[in-house]
Parts: sequence; C-alpha cells; structure tokens
Amino acid sequence: MYRSHKIRLSPNNEQVTYFKKACGCSRLAYNYGLAKWKELYEKGEKPNAFYVKKIFNAEKKEKFPFVYDVSKWGTEQAFRNLEGAFKRFFKNKKGYPKFKKKGVKDSFYISGTVLVIKDKKVKVPKLGWVRMTEPLRYKGKILSATISRRADWWFISISVEIDNYEDSENQAIKSVGIDLGLSKLATLSDGNVFENPRVMKKFKKRLRLLNKSLSRKIKGSNNFNRAKTKLQRLYVRISDYRNDATHKFTRYIANKYTDVCLEDLNISGMVRNHKLAKAVADVSFYEVRRQFEYKCRNVHIIDRWFPSTKMCFDCGTINDMKLSDRVLRCYCGTVIDRDLNAAQNILRQGLPSECVERQALVSSLTFRYETGLWEAQNSHKGLERNPF
Repeated sequence: MYRSHKIRLSPNNEQVTYFKKACGCSRLAYNYGLAKWKELYEKGEKPNAFYVKKIFNAEKKEKFPFVYDVSKWGTEQAFRNLEGAFKRFFKNKKGYPKFKKKGVKDSFYISGTVLVIKDKKVKVPKLGWVRMTEPLRYKGKILSATISRRADWWFISISVEIDNYEDSENQAIKSVGIDLGLSKLATLSDGNVFENPRVMKKFKKRLRLLNKSLSRKIKGSNNFNRAKTKLQRLYVRISDYRNDATHKFTRYIANKYTDVCLEDLNISGMVRNHKLAKAVADVSFYEVRRQFEYKCRNVHIIDRWFPSTKMCFDCGTINDMKLSDRVLRCYCGTVIDRDLNAAQNILRQGLPSECVERQALVSSLTFRYETGLWEAQNSHKGLERNPF
C-alpha cells in the first residue's frame, strides 16, 4: 500500500534560494526536452525520455553548468514527466504538452534512495537538513519526495510504502448509493446526509477585498507582490478547507461501505450554466469521485442518462420534475425526498443483482400499462393513463 504525506517546510533564506534553483533546473530540463522532442519528431524520429535525457546530459556541461549546483534527480524526473505527458496526449486524456512558466506550479523531484528523514527534519541532497513543521506520519520504505511551492510556502510530499493496515477482509459487506448535489454535498441511500461546506461563500467577502487591493497596485512593484502573496495564501486556505471536507467524507464512506455506487455526472456541461458554475466548481464532484476510486474497494458508476431522480423507487414510474421540486410525489402515492429517491435508485442500478430487479420492476409496470391493468387498478385514484 502506498501513502503520501504532505508537510510544510520551514526553510531559511539559503535553503529557499536552493529550492528556487532546483525548480528552475527542473523546469529548464522539461522545456528543453519538449523542444528537442518536437525537433526530433519533425525529422521523422520517435523520441523517448531516455534518448532526450542522453542528449541533455551531453550538452549540459557546456550550456547549463549551473545544474550541477542542485540535485540531479529534478532534471532526470522532468524527462519522465514529459514522456508521461505525451502518453496521455496520444491516449486523448490530455492536450499537447506545453512549456512550463516560472512561478507556476514550481516543484522538483527527489528519489527516496537519497532522502533521509529524522524527527522533524529532512536531509535534501547538496543542501543539508531542512526543518519540517511535523514528523512523517507513516513508517515504511520511502519511495520518493516532491518539494513544491504554494503561495510562497514550501511543502514536501513524501511517498511511503507501508503494510496494509486496513483489514478489509473482516469488513462487513455493505453497499451504498450516493447522490451528489449542490444544496447538500451528498445524500446516501440509507438516509445519511452530508452538508455542503460552501467554502467559497465563507471567503467571498475576503476574496473581493484582496482582489480590489491587488488591482490598485502597480504591477511588478513590491506592494503588488505582497498583495499577490496575500491573495495566493487565501486561495491556499480555501483549497485546504475544501480538501479537508472532501477527504473526511470519502474516508467515512470507505471505512463503512465496501461497494459505492455513483452517477456519471456531466461536469463540463454543468459548469456552462453561469448561474450554477461557481457552486458546481466549489463542490468538486470530480475530486470526490477520484478519491472514491482509490480509497474504496469497489466503485460502480452508472450511466449519466439513467433517470435516477425522476424514477420512483417503489414502482418504477418516471415522473416529470422540475429542479425546484425537492419532493417526489409519484402516481402510486409515494412521497419521498428527491435526493434520497435518487440515491436509492443509484444503489439499485449500480449493483448487478439489483439492476436485474430494477429491469423486472420496469417490465412489470410496462406490462400492466400495455394490458390495461394500470388503468383498471388506478381508475379510482384519478391518475393519468400514461404513468411515464
């Protein structure tokens, strides 16, 4: 089992300078590799990370002698990252790789073979001991580490290989359907509800003031840089709030349930609605699904066109509902919260055995309608002929 622990560093001025140099060398290697990759590809060759790195190592002594001042692992990993970016591009998972810019996602890699950690200190190659704000949480083999900068703060993310401490075999087999939403973060099929933290709403006023302050400064001045750092730190705080709520929610589900059923939401389409775009982005639906996929034992994704909200859980009738209708009132007399009804439908549709039951339920309802049994059984209730 692999776990990562991200810890904030407390470097002095000399160590900050080293970190900036290492990030610059890693960025240089990535941009050099991308340019060389394009050049070789236009010549009809098929480049790879090893070949491009070999060319870089042959030229760096004359053209880039300053890379010897920092650890070699940052530049070597940059070529592997570039190769991974091209693989994702050819698989249509990402766009064409772009050149990196200074100050945007600055980071560099360190191999676990040369990393030494003792209490609240980490030993960085060619630099020495750097203080950490807390000790490493996990015990095991250190695989790698990445030092990055966020809002003028420096962090180290340490990847550790540990024993499987979670006895998943003794965990009771439980299944749950989850309906994600905006008014509530999630509604479970068993009735539990998780409230939406609405992080952006809490910091809306503060964000507005800092943005106004930044817009009044002269770009490039010291006052501009200080105002920019304040704004960046507030965004980091917002991100931490959101990630904390998301991790607590997904960890609770992963510890309690073995099978999780989710709906394949059209996030890119939802954010096109300018009235809901900010709220949709604040909930982070994709991040919730991503965490479920690596935390839970089994994750079942149902089709996005399945009418989980409009279909009655009891009889299978598909009702006409507006977004403002928060309660489902079915022709069969069922009255239930729309989110709870959707969660129960998602659970039944997500599991293979329950899916057969759902199909049998809908087939039974269709048979009753086509043979006239529906009209005969519900004529005294004043229901419409077409229950769909």
